[in-house]
Amino acid sequence: MRQAPQQRIAKDAIKAWKTAAILWMLIPWLVTIGGYIISYFVDFPYWIPTVALIVTIILTVVSIFIIPKLRWRRWRYELFDQEIYIQHGILIVSRTLVPMIRVQHVDTKQGPILKMFNLASLTISTAATTHEIPALLEEEAAELRDQISDLARVDQEDV
Repeated sequence: MRQAPQQRIAKDAIKAWKTAAILWMLIPWLVTIGGYIISYFVDFPYWIPTVALIVTIILTVVSIFIIPKLRWRRWRYELFDQEIYIQHGILIVSRTLVPMIRVQHVDTKQGPILKMFNLASLTISTAATTHEIPALLEEEAAELRDQISDLARVDQEDV
């Protein structure tokens, strides 16, 4: 069996994923607060927003403090001359080999949260699907994009 890939994504990915989780968790918190407001003004049972509060607290702890660290530990990649090896997943670990000969184009992308931490994601497109390596340092993502582009071009010339 093949060893797990050796390269890790940037450690700041944890901060970026925590920031994104905080923003997403605003929605359940607003719904929960809205439930208490409705219960105060209308004849609406208090146990419903109380259950929503408990669920929201659990979701907040899991999505902000646990999942980003687990996700970072699992995300790995490695670049070879003939393929790109990607591993990700928390409960179900997925290991993917992307043959260089199948690579059609490679992009880097950066949203506002990744830009805040000087990170970028790399997307590798094949005819069938798109693979993404998230949260690389900007320079590392650009360098990896150029390397994959060069290796894919060489492979296609060999065919």
